[in-house]
Amino acid sequence: MAGASSRMAPRVAVLMGGLSAEREVSLVSGRECAKALREAGYEVVEVDCGHDLPARLHELKPDVCFNALHGRWGEDGCVQGMLEWLGIPYTHSGVLASALAMDKIKTKEVYAAAGLPVVESVLAPREAVEAAHVLKPPYVVKPYNEGSSVGVYIVREGTNAPRLAATMPATVMVEAYVPGRELTVTVMGDRALGVTDIITDGWYDYDAKYKPGGSRHECPARLPAEIEAACLDYALRAHKALGCRGVSRTDFRWDEARGLAGLILLETNTQPGMTPTSLAPEQAAHRGISFSEFCDWMVRDASCNR
Repeated sequence: MAGASSRMAPRVAVLMGGLSAEREVSLVSGRECAKALREAGYEVVEVDCGHDLPARLHELKPDVCFNALHGRWGEDGCVQGMLEWLGIPYTHSGVLASALAMDKIKTKEVYAAAGLPVVESVLAPREAVEAAHVLKPPYVVKPYNEGSSVGVYIVREGTNAPRLAATMPATVMVEAYVPGRELTVTVMGDRALGVTDIITDGWYDYDAKYKPGGSRHECPARLPAEIEAACLDYALRAHKALGCRGVSRTDFRWDEARGLAGLILLETNTQPGMTPTSLAPEQAAHRGISFSEFCDWMVRDASCNR
């Protein structure tokens, strides 16, 4: 493990909470990871991240930071840059991959350059989106630099332009709507773990992701062999094209009526959730990797210069 000290057990600072819209989810992820890492034999300190984080880390002197932050400032390259500056090894992706994956438009540009399938999307001022249809309905409106389905609007055919919540940013992403199934693949290092089919009564929004009973996960997904193979291949290619490290999770929509042509990439999450309802630990478990082993692998994989 890079940077490990002479302590009997390496000290791991689990970074959690933070300042983003996904703070509450991050706190749950962080607590679960801290518990798992203690079971794996590490000395663990839980750090609720605020503006004093550099000073806290200077005081704690951890051997590794386990990044359980979600959303802006935690998975967009900001914390990663600070940890590089402090010389503390950390888990998950580095500065550039984190920043790219957090910006959904930039992510699509990287996908397209790598020959991966995407749908039309544009950035637009929220005033323009509320005034008229920016794309032909149906389409989706979402922040371009948040995660966990924070602030997602589906605009159907025959409806007016949407009225967006005051919490939506000044610039939003408008993306062509793709019907069909919600699929996801976790990548761990250099291997894709499997495909999960996410089954909900409606859109896979924030509540569907994190509230018990909000969605059902079918792992492994029941798919044609061609679609399963494509999902695994595309997720690994997306991970590599963005420059991700450690664990990532790539989300897809699949329109069954169109076969392989109906499979498109939505986004790659460089800090997948680690809550009791989260997808990445579930896929690891399907591969025979316990949650404690999963977290331990990420700590052993940690480094600077990611």
